[in-house]
Amino acid sequence: MTRRVTLADVARTAGVSSTTASLVLSGRGSELRISPAVQERVRDASADLGYRPNIVSVGLRKGTTRTLGLVSDTVATGQMAGDMIKGAIEAARDHGYMLFIGETEGDPAIESALIDAMLDRRVDGIMLTSMFTRTRAVPAALERLPTVLLNTLPSGPTRAPAVVPDEVEAGRAAARLLLDAGHRDLHLVGAGPGPDDVPPDTVAGHERLTGILEVLHAAGLEPASGHLCDDWVPPQGWAATHDLLEQHPRPRAVICFNDRLAFGTYQALQEAGLRIPDDVSVVSFDNYEMAGWLRPGVSSFAIPHEALGRRAVELLIGQVTRGADGDAQGAADGAGAVHRLPLPLWSRGSVTPA
Repeated sequence: MTRRVTLADVARTAGVSSTTASLVLSGRGSELRISPAVQERVRDASADLGYRPNIVSVGLRKGTTRTLGLVSDTVATGQMAGDMIKGAIEAARDHGYMLFIGETEGDPAIESALIDAMLDRRVDGIMLTSMFTRTRAVPAALERLPTVLLNTLPSGPTRAPAVVPDEVEAGRAAARLLLDAGHRDLHLVGAGPGPDDVPPDTVAGHERLTGILEVLHAAGLEPASGHLCDDWVPPQGWAATHDLLEQHPRPRAVICFNDRLAFGTYQALQEAGLRIPDDVSVVSFDNYEMAGWLRPGVSSFAIPHEALGRRAVELLIGQVTRGADGDAQGAADGAGAVHRLPLPLWSRGSVTPA
């Protein structure tokens, strides 16, 4: 293996001391009155030898390694949230940081081992990330290290800020979209009709339903029907929509709680001879790739995966830059704050006026 070129090699080639070479390469040569000729000789030697500073050593002297860790359950191996990793990587690179990524597959023992490994490598901060928005406790080992929860909400007190999609506002926007189109009877596929009718441990479902009901109640309305699905996949969307059609053969507006449910809803409506949007308007969430495959494409509120990753890295680097020790500093960093990012609507023609 080729030996790494050291600062001593550069100094020896340039005929100067290691201290002089270090000062020149750190940009302090003129400040300390090192002659231009010596500075040029050092820089030429550095270029000829292909010298690169030892970032780890420099970082340890300065108290930072310019590395960050991302520990996720299935984000890195999942297809739908790849942009979250992309956003985090690009933001880290833009700020001159390297990002280490570890995947736990939901195993607490693997998560603990990954966190320990990243701490051993002196990362400056860690993001705890989930594929789907959920609540979780922050490991005690991270409470003294800059930490950000990405697509995750804390289940207890913590100084770590969280970055999540604004699902409540997305629910409001979905209901407003249909009300503004003149619809008054809104049917829900995936959750509802009551505020507690959501699958267990589904943060997105609970928050979307909260936003929908808030807008409906403000308009003096209740859901025309609600159909709880314990798993948001096409077969359950299909079955729930069949149940809906048995009770309401001519529904005019349907809110599906994600695009996979909408896929099943489309099938059931078309089997019943109902056209979208001429007979039934449909709106959904998540903006999965299949949302554009449907005909017509379903209007869907997109999870801002890339923006979530970027915001989390920016918050984490902010903690690293300002320091993470002390209650006053924690307050300055917005410790424990929840940052909610909007879900933009991808309108594809599945909604028409009543």
